[in-house]
Amino acid sequence: MGDEPKLPHSSTRAASVHRALFQIIAEMPPNPQSPAPSPHSSPQILIADDQPAVLDALRLMLKEEGYRIVQAARPVEILKAVESNTLDAVIMDLNYARDTTSGREGLDVLARVRALDATLPIIVMTAYGSVQSAVEAMRRGAADYIEKPWDDERLIAILRTQIELSRARRANERLATENRRLAPNVPALIAGSRAMQSVFELIDRVAASDANVLITGEHGTGKEVVAQQLHAASNRAMRPLITVNAGGLSEGVAESELFGHVKGAFTDAKTDRVGCFELADGGTLFLDEIANMAPKLQAKLLRVLQTGEFQRVGSSRTLRADVRVLAATNADIRAEIAAGRFREDLLYRLNTVEIRLPPLRDRREDIPRLATHFLGEYAARYRKTIHGFDDGATAAMQAHGWPGNVRELQHAVERSILMARGGLITSDDLGLRGAAPSGASDIAAMTMDDAEKYLIQQALARSGGNVVQAAEALGMSRSALYRRIQQHGL
Repeated sequence: MGDEPKLPHSSTRAASVHRALFQIIAEMPPNPQSPAPSPHSSPQILIADDQPAVLDALRLMLKEEGYRIVQAARPVEILKAVESNTLDAVIMDLNYARDTTSGREGLDVLARVRALDATLPIIVMTAYGSVQSAVEAMRRGAADYIEKPWDDERLIAILRTQIELSRARRANERLATENRRLAPNVPALIAGSRAMQSVFELIDRVAASDANVLITGEHGTGKEVVAQQLHAASNRAMRPLITVNAGGLSEGVAESELFGHVKGAFTDAKTDRVGCFELADGGTLFLDEIANMAPKLQAKLLRVLQTGEFQRVGSSRTLRADVRVLAATNADIRAEIAAGRFREDLLYRLNTVEIRLPPLRDRREDIPRLATHFLGEYAARYRKTIHGFDDGATAAMQAHGWPGNVRELQHAVERSILMARGGLITSDDLGLRGAAPSGASDIAAMTMDDAEKYLIQQALARSGGNVVQAAEALGMSRSALYRRIQQHGL
């Protein structure tokens, strides 16, 4: 992987993305304005046309951009070049016989190249106005097309985008293959309670299908872990899982994040951008906090779920993506529909199957099992020899309300390992408050951080874990409350 050619990095992902995407980004240089790559590291492109002038123009332009070039003037040379070279993309004409414009010969070569390498991006060149040939080429597997005479900037943008997508898919496939071999990279659902049995049964029954799944439950109950389990057990496990916090994106960037944009679509759009639907093509897209998605974006998402088609921001060209959508929310989605904040028709598309996760207070028999799991994980990370929890710590964990659910327990155990001085975790190490403060004097005795954490816990408990309602009760924005929840480990 280290000797693969590098690509100019076209953009930075705003959303929190599955570790496969971080692997992709790590393989790209950080600066799109960096000097052209050396001949030994630059992408290699096959250009094919029967006109020497066209080949010369393409070669000169692409070499200036730092690409290595392989040329072909006849169909047989194209096939030989694909077989004998490691290529990153192909730019090919559809017509090779003199006085012929049907493109039939090129379409045949296209099909044979796809048979040799199904992942190789192929960009076809067509005469001006030959839309029918372009459409047929796309149907047969071409990644994109350009019209002659071409626009240099558009061709370079298409080429970079298609190579980036191809690299992303290959990196995801390598990572997925390694994950499948090693298996432990997928987080486990730690549970033995009766309340969780129906969750396991639903995962087993629907994971292998392409059905969209809505995962509901309070904040911190493990919705993303369920999404990862569903993907890992599906037929798409070898393809990417892309995660987006749909509720954490501002309306201004959300559409670009999901669907991508073209250069010039808005002020900061200095180059084309690949969206999460394209990155997840063939795999799974996990949309967290779906109930907080802006109404305008809900309509666009509904269209994608209905047709599989979308458009990048600023483009009129329709793209397609084969994506399974998993969505999650801690809100009462039907109450959001009744309040006019969420589309009912979108819910029907998202919840072919609904998996509801119980709060930790309804599965208290799982607390010791979960705590022991986190103890082993963090004791190894911080290189501390800790054997377990004393009776006081165990009682404190069972008595605590856990408004932050499993995530709060995880952070409490991590903190206790850092604070512990002996071989057993004590209730003082956990730092849990067994009884609620009785009045203002008790709160006044707390530190600012402890008082804020307590008030957030109480608001979450009163709202049943609904972050939107808790934020309203506390008089702060939803995004501000999310930041404080993460800060306090709730």
